[in-house]
Amino acid sequence: MNFQLPEIIDNENGWGPSPAMLPEKFRDIPYAPYSKADKLGRIADWTTPEQKEKEATGRQRQNYRYRDQYTAYGHGASSAFSYTHAEDEATFSVVDNRSPAQKKASYRTPGSNKNRGGIRNQQRQQRNNQYQRLGTNNRNMPGNKNNNPQRTRDASVNVGPEWKVLEEIEFNRLSKLNLEVDDGDDVSSHGFLYHYDKSYDRIPAKTEKPLLPSERVRYFISTSKDPIIKQLSRDDEAVVFATDTILSLLMCSPRSVYPWDIVINRMGNKLFFDKRSNGVYDYITVNENAADPPIESADKDNINSPNALSLEATDINHFFAMQVVNETKRHEFEKPNPFVNSTEEIEYMAPCAYRYRRFDLSINEEENVTMIVRTQLDSVVEQPNGNSFLTIKALNEFDSRAQGSGGSLDWRHKLDTQRGAVVATEMKNNSFKLARWAVQSILAGADQMKLGYVSRVNPKDNNRHVILGTQSSKPREFAAQMNLSVSNGWGIVRTIIDICMKLPEVPQNTFDVEEVIDDVDDLENDEEDVVEK
Repeated sequence: MNFQLPEIIDNENGWGPSPAMLPEKFRDIPYAPYSKADKLGRIADWTTPEQKEKEATGRQRQNYRYRDQYTAYGHGASSAFSYTHAEDEATFSVVDNRSPAQKKASYRTPGSNKNRGGIRNQQRQQRNNQYQRLGTNNRNMPGNKNNNPQRTRDASVNVGPEWKVLEEIEFNRLSKLNLEVDDGDDVSSHGFLYHYDKSYDRIPAKTEKPLLPSERVRYFISTSKDPIIKQLSRDDEAVVFATDTILSLLMCSPRSVYPWDIVINRMGNKLFFDKRSNGVYDYITVNENAADPPIESADKDNINSPNALSLEATDINHFFAMQVVNETKRHEFEKPNPFVNSTEEIEYMAPCAYRYRRFDLSINEEENVTMIVRTQLDSVVEQPNGNSFLTIKALNEFDSRAQGSGGSLDWRHKLDTQRGAVVATEMKNNSFKLARWAVQSILAGADQMKLGYVSRVNPKDNNRHVILGTQSSKPREFAAQMNLSVSNGWGIVRTIIDICMKLPEVPQNTFDVEEVIDDVDDLENDEEDVVEK
């Protein structure tokens, strides 16, 4: 019987079927080899069930014996299509006989970066309730939801049930606003300044200097009570009036966490941004933006509670600004302090200068939206090309190992060698506070911003402190390091101004708290609004 072999077409150009054998529809399609995940089986299988069971048992034993081997090609493939490699421990030797270095253990502290992005998104979504008082209330601001307890914060002002919501502004909307405003012009300057003591620039952390308490006082007069602003308003010098502390809070509001409110009084076509007595403007927060901020405690003697730390930080800032100046040299401005009535009172007043500066927020030439802001300077330095004006602030360390420290470094050991890391941590934990300080310095036209580093003598004692060092920064450069946009802040201010100018009149004294204006005659036709967060 004749047996004729079929025609075998060999692919001389490579692996795979010959092009001559492919149908037309499969031409020009590259040949794909088997994937490593493909299992190759048999076309025909003549083994009996008993033989299969025996082979399966043998494969299990072989897999256990060679469990450290890996298949280089074709997962689970037949031995004809696979290549295996096993480590041969017998032929392995160590060339370097030195013992390997021990791997340092790493610890994850509560409030780490794991949930920080989600926390901030939750915070921004919750900070969007604005009452007619326009504004938002952060009653529930969560920390790290896995490690920290729920934080409940009361509103900065009691919202009456009869209050009607006229406008709601979400923080993500405020972050997108933008308005370019030129540097302000000086309208009037008052008070005097002591020269800065440059010896404090050369204090290393190892030779700390005690922080000395001061009996001098400094007034925080609200906008409508300022006699200079009253006169400028009568002279129609501007249509909007504010102080640097109030305006900086509004310009940096997207960074805020704690509740705040602003009282806005409208007198005809003029707006006055005011504050309530003993409001949030008079105190300095600590680690407000930390992932694990300080927690309120039922223990009134807890020195690391938010309120106790705020009072401590406020005193530190006041004492530090008094201590780092040289009282033998002073710089007088053209007019006296407007809040001092007698020569004897000057001796008890803190050295301070007030600059009343005008800013133009008009969008086009047809409108007139000018603002006068009372700004503050703290000291002056003699320079070859003239005097350089300063603002002086202080950061404070309470306990780097306590809850609420925000993972801060130990300043005594790291401030001299890793100052950049210390500053970066403070910018993270106190973003809102530092942003406000930078904006206040820019509004005042300050040439430099002095930052002091003050720590407790003992972490368990909040009454004694030492100065560990200082640093100088140009306000706009410092703002750029924090990714702070001043034009965004001006956009927020202009938006609030437009909203308040369009609001309908409300009954006088609706905001039933202590009066912020002492001249009753000026309030006959006022409109009062509250911007609250």
